[in-house]
Amino acid sequence: MSATPLPAARADGPQPAPVLVDFIVRALVAVGLPPEDAATVAKLMVEADLTGADAHGIFRLPQYIARIKAGGTNVRPSIKVNRSAASTALVDGDNAMGHLVMSRAAETAIEIARENGIGWVGAHHSNHAGPAAIYAAMPIPHGMIGIYSAVASANHMAIWGSKEMLLGTNPLAIGVPGGASGPLILDMATTVVSYGTVKKHVLLDKPMPEGWMVNRDTGAPITDPAESKQGILLPVGGYKGSGLALMLSLLAGTLNGAAIGKDVIDFNADNASVTNTGHFILALDISRFVPLELFQREVERHVADLKDGETLPGFGTIRLPGEQRAERRRRRAEEGIPLPDELLAKLDDLARQLAIAPLGA
Repeated sequence: MSATPLPAARADGPQPAPVLVDFIVRALVAVGLPPEDAATVAKLMVEADLTGADAHGIFRLPQYIARIKAGGTNVRPSIKVNRSAASTALVDGDNAMGHLVMSRAAETAIEIARENGIGWVGAHHSNHAGPAAIYAAMPIPHGMIGIYSAVASANHMAIWGSKEMLLGTNPLAIGVPGGASGPLILDMATTVVSYGTVKKHVLLDKPMPEGWMVNRDTGAPITDPAESKQGILLPVGGYKGSGLALMLSLLAGTLNGAAIGKDVIDFNADNASVTNTGHFILALDISRFVPLELFQREVERHVADLKDGETLPGFGTIRLPGEQRAERRRRRAEEGIPLPDELLAKLDDLARQLAIAPLGA
């Protein structure tokens, strides 16, 4: 059977998702990933772009390739799952691409929840795995709630009142099945903005809003992306955000024998060292509490109440978690994924380094 032909790449403007998947697969295979693993990673990376997490999609490819070429990531891993009890498991990622580790962890959590109602799966010896929402959403088609967190792959935040960066942007994502309007998916960093978004502003030389970062020596706001390396990301909600980041570090890191605090390797600055990134994912079978259809009807009823509520002056329509994500995915699947010229130039340079056809070929 012949493979489905790719849609045509575009000379400019948004690129079809399958074209990006194909390019990522070719790049990863060129540095040693087996084609099947490369395909899994590529699909998850492009899913990030489709849903609008642009700082975690193909934008990350040059960084991933640099780590692989430096020996910082294992391209031929033996990922192992240890079922430690009826409802728990620990995945040893063997320093694989984080997407591969978390795919296995999510599959395991869903399988355990199907058997026992709830599955909590930790992971260690992993790497950066892209946006949190991708994994929190995986249990949803199975009639389950998904909860995901990770220790970020670099420390860019301090505990409240300190200037020593010993906490990451540690994300938290929760996915809940909904009714006709679709699922609710919350994906938030514990900082005001993710560091990936800062990196995108650096690439585009685009000023950052005040309130994202402060200078770690003076406490003054940083808006010039060129000064971001001198900055600390601010936690969401002040001391509450840094406290939440700490607790998620303990759940995703310490509980799994993974790195937190001073043990975290900054994968932005060090391509060769093993990061031992930690994650956890929880899958919860809704039918163990109430019938799934009843739960979805109730979610839909409450969503309608929230959407129909009066707005404050200056606000338009009410937005709920995941609402724009679903619409953006639909639009980008039809129209293509926008890529800045600066990113296209980096991807063309990467293609030359790897001796593969460029993105538009």
